[in-house]
Amino acid sequence: MGQSEVAHEVRRVIEPAVADSGLYLESVRVKGAGVTQVVQVVLDLPDTEIGSLSSDQLGDVSRAISKALDADDVVPGSYALEVSSPGATRTLHDARQFRRARTRLVWIELNDGKELTGRLVAVAGGDDDAELEFNLKGQIKKVPLTDVKKGKVELEMNRVEEAVFEDDDTHESDDDE
Repeated sequence: MGQSEVAHEVRRVIEPAVADSGLYLESVRVKGAGVTQVVQVVLDLPDTEIGSLSSDQLGDVSRAISKALDADDVVPGSYALEVSSPGATRTLHDARQFRRARTRLVWIELNDGKELTGRLVAVAGGDDDAELEFNLKGQIKKVPLTDVKKGKVELEMNRVEEAVFEDDDTHESDDDE
């Protein structure tokens, strides 16, 4: 059995464990030859969620995947299992991946060669007719996904998140005295 066939069987065996964890199975690759192969599994949150996978989630699902693979024995010989997420600066190809990038700074190259960088605020429509909405310096620009050649999430080292403070006396002004 070749590596692509093994990867297909791995996907079949681990899909229930991934689904039970509430995650999305992005990809499965089997690499290497000889005695030990490497099984690479990339997982993500569902496209309805914003944020990223926690190390606890990855650890829990890794154990479930390992148990499923050991029970079904679809990888010949010994193997090393690598379970990861797509990463902070993931490439974006389809509507699901763009939906996962909502609220993030995204760079896209259009089919005509133009480039845009802006905050992705929404992805409207279905997979075949998706339209991306970017906030470009305070203005919303809509771009059909069919016009996008490629995209990538940009890494933001100094992104300011909104702080949420509980009402307590520690935030009162000294002017109230």
